[in-house]
Amino acid sequence: MSERPREPDRGARRSPRPTSGQDRAADRNRAADRNRTPDRNRAAKPRRVPGPGRPAPAAASRGARPPAARRGGGSRPPRGGGAARLRLVNPRPRLRLVAVGLTLVMLVFTVRLLQVQAVDASAYADKAAVNRYITVPLAAERGTISARDGSALASTVDAHDITADPYLFGPEQTKIDDAPERAAELLAPLLHKKPAELAGKLSRKGTRYVLLARQQTPQTWRKIKKLKARLADEAAAAPGGGKPDVLAGIYQEKHAKRVYPNKELAATVLGFVNSAGKGGAGLEAKLNGTLAGEDGKVTYAQSGGRQVPTAGVREQAAEPGADVELTLDRDIQWSAQQAISEQVAESHADSGYVVVQDTRTGQLLGMASAPGFDPNDIRGAKVDSFGSPAVQDAYEPGSTSKVMSMAAVLEEGKATPRTAVTVPNRLKRADRSFADDIDHATWHLTLNGVLAKSSNIGTILATEQLGSTQQQANKVLYRYLRKFGIGRPTGLGFPGETDGLLAEPGKWSASQQYTIPFGQGLSLNAVQAASIYSTIANGGERIAPTLVRGTTGPDGRFRPADAPDKRRVISEKTARTLARMLESVVSDMEGTGTTAKIPGYRVAGKTGTANRVDPETGRYHGYTSSFAGFAPADKPRITVYCAVQNPKKGSYFGSDVCGPVYKKVMKFSLKTLQIPPTGAKPAKLPVLAGKSRDD
Repeated sequence: MSERPREPDRGARRSPRPTSGQDRAADRNRAADRNRTPDRNRAAKPRRVPGPGRPAPAAASRGARPPAARRGGGSRPPRGGGAARLRLVNPRPRLRLVAVGLTLVMLVFTVRLLQVQAVDASAYADKAAVNRYITVPLAAERGTISARDGSALASTVDAHDITADPYLFGPEQTKIDDAPERAAELLAPLLHKKPAELAGKLSRKGTRYVLLARQQTPQTWRKIKKLKARLADEAAAAPGGGKPDVLAGIYQEKHAKRVYPNKELAATVLGFVNSAGKGGAGLEAKLNGTLAGEDGKVTYAQSGGRQVPTAGVREQAAEPGADVELTLDRDIQWSAQQAISEQVAESHADSGYVVVQDTRTGQLLGMASAPGFDPNDIRGAKVDSFGSPAVQDAYEPGSTSKVMSMAAVLEEGKATPRTAVTVPNRLKRADRSFADDIDHATWHLTLNGVLAKSSNIGTILATEQLGSTQQQANKVLYRYLRKFGIGRPTGLGFPGETDGLLAEPGKWSASQQYTIPFGQGLSLNAVQAASIYSTIANGGERIAPTLVRGTTGPDGRFRPADAPDKRRVISEKTARTLARMLESVVSDMEGTGTTAKIPGYRVAGKTGTANRVDPETGRYHGYTSSFAGFAPADKPRITVYCAVQNPKKGSYFGSDVCGPVYKKVMKFSLKTLQIPPTGAKPAKLPVLAGKSRDD
């Protein structure tokens, strides 16, 4: 504590009081001098200054008056004089308060940092990736379909699907309310779409992906990309980014376009690829898994609709589809298609088909239908023309089916080609009277003559020998029909293929048990019909028809198709006999197939003219004209089958309608495959009964 001021000496003598006014004035001046000037003769005592944390004297802190003042003796300055004492405040409380505040702030930052980087890290990363990363599918390149010589029948070219991210067209992203409408106005002329349609897609909620247009040309995408770049540059150059980039959310996906360089050629076999990139019909649908491959995907960072090249790319590569090589010969296919198209048009027919098959392998060299369509422009085609009528249409074959009845009779040993058969003009059976296609006097024919003249009555009489009763004969015939493939799949596995119709013999009606032997009351398709004649040409062994030779995978290795199924139907001896009988149909003047003769070649064939069931009414209306056969007859290589549905102009007989088509296609096929004539003379079988030897 500071020392208390020393009191004046009470015992000292006081100066005598001045008696005059002059003296009193001098005294006052001396007193004033004493107050202003410290006593130099008196030693000054040191003054204590309060240190840190030491309180000031109580009197000073409270502003206490000097003792003289307290005693009422007037104003008396404190002894020692000088300025007022300094007072310092303790800083420790304030430092503690600042330290606590800083600690709390750091604690808040630390907790928030842990929340962002540890607890909610994935959520914030996902939010950041919403606008930054985009995943785009990579369409696999579809495999090529080629003919047996390697020429392309269906191939793939570059194209682009135009897509968009609707999220990037929202007002929170573009800062405007009509971004979808603005973008639609810009894109509509390029994509040939209506602006309202595009705006509706760009305004969709709850999705990050919409498809605006499929399979656009590279030129179209280049125009869109150029427009996107211009708008992005304008938006970047605008002060404060005030100009929106309404095409920032437009993207493209490489989606190759399917093209068919030969247009209508083999269109009903190939089918087409729909807008979703999948096979919509024909082989494109059947082999879609093989041709399509496996799609991939790529994920990349984008900004303003552009890829950020330095941000990295995650890519899962697409695996291209396999190339498929068919058994079709492009030239033979063209010949068959030209011939049937011309005949359908000339006859004003509903439709027609031609099937060309290699008799030794079962491979289909041609499968043409008319009318056809252009798979490059399916929008201009009729829906009912997309299928393949050669395997999808079921119809009653008529007289071309008689060869199976004759095969059963010969194989069962019930007759020979020279067996005499008396054929009346009418034959009563069951509840009706049967006739041939023309009225005639009683014919005295051989079994070979029955086939050559295509007699319905003669065929009924021959097949009745297959059993001791009609029911037994029906069962035997049914067994052979099934062995030839009637009522069974062809083996192609084609989309929409029909097995045909063949009821079990116990369900045959009274009339069917007599009409089925000559080709009415059962049904088949054109490939089944061709396979019947290929079976005979191949020595009685049926080889399932095939369309695919093999595939070439992404590794470049060719893998041949599985070997087709084979089964013995009739013996080689019976097959050779039937071949000679079929040769009589074409070469003998009594035969019905003379229009199919090819100079220099031995030709085997059979005509067919059947009542046609109208698919709309279910009743017989019109005719099915057909012709089937193979050549060379003594060393078969090629089978050709032709059928025309409901010819309305000119003749409707198979020999007149399909005979010329058969001749044209067979002649072209023999020349194309460079198959020479055998040079052997035909061995004639008698047509009329009573002849003892060939002539």
